[in-house]
Amino acid sequence: MPGSRLFPLVDSMNIVVEAHHLTKNYGSFQAVKGIDFAVRRQECFGFLGPNGAGKTSTMKMIYCRTPLSGGSLQVLGLDVTRQPRQVKQRIGVVAQENDLDPELTVFQNLVVYGSFFGLSRREAGERADELLRFVQLEEKRRQYASELSGGMKRRLAIARALVNDPELLILDEPSTGLDPQARLLVWQKLGELKARGVTLLLTTHYMDEAERLCDRLLIMYEGRILAEGSPRELIAGHAAEYVVELPAAARHTDALLRALGEHVRFTETVGDTLFVYSENGAGVRSSLAAAGVPPDRVVAREATLEDVFLRLTGRDLEE
Repeated sequence: MPGSRLFPLVDSMNIVVEAHHLTKNYGSFQAVKGIDFAVRRQECFGFLGPNGAGKTSTMKMIYCRTPLSGGSLQVLGLDVTRQPRQVKQRIGVVAQENDLDPELTVFQNLVVYGSFFGLSRREAGERADELLRFVQLEEKRRQYASELSGGMKRRLAIARALVNDPELLILDEPSTGLDPQARLLVWQKLGELKARGVTLLLTTHYMDEAERLCDRLLIMYEGRILAEGSPRELIAGHAAEYVVELPAAARHTDALLRALGEHVRFTETVGDTLFVYSENGAGVRSSLAAAGVPPDRVVAREATLEDVFLRLTGRDLEE
């Protein structure tokens, strides 16, 4: 990868982004409601939540696209209100919408973008070559951006965000709308960047994406932070090790709950489904068998971040 600053060897506890009482208003509507958070250097930090949770509004304030309505926000030790140009020079941004230039080739998109950061044509060309190899688009270098698939456009957008050798890479919904194969490749490339020490900050409403990529994350809902921690910490604190899903009105429900007994941490009914949370997966499985519960009537699985959100909000995530 180009440059020495992309993979800095620094104290992992250094704070890269720090927000206090951060607020964003659009007229009378408050999209972000006085939140506090901090992102450490060399980690992947995620904002998880449904559309309308305030994730994108928060991101736009971090990369200086929209002004703060209240509170304070520092990025790389710089005040985003007073020093937006310095912030933009030191970060990379992959916005929710691909804003590539469709009339330029893949290679030209990178070279032209490099010129915005003062790179000479030779430097920008060398950087473009290296980045196209990294995102596996070398063979598409002469194609126009408009001719690429959705997954290829996303990889090109990531490559372009790395042209200026950023200290922080910000990604807003990096895999939304991608097919499974393209999604996995994007995840792989982000994982490689994280493994090499790049600080990643991303928003997502995909549970598996957050669990796979994020060292720490916070869950947002209606402009507020509901919880923060590592994926495993959130699951342990707000859900349980194991979850059983079954029809709430099933005739064997009461018998099952009695059979599970001490294995049950708590239960919750959502719609027509009863969720039974337990810390003892083996005990749950043996109790189900002992109670004679038909296996095709229940789903028994490990808890996920989706269960955490369900516990915190009382509803499923909506895309």
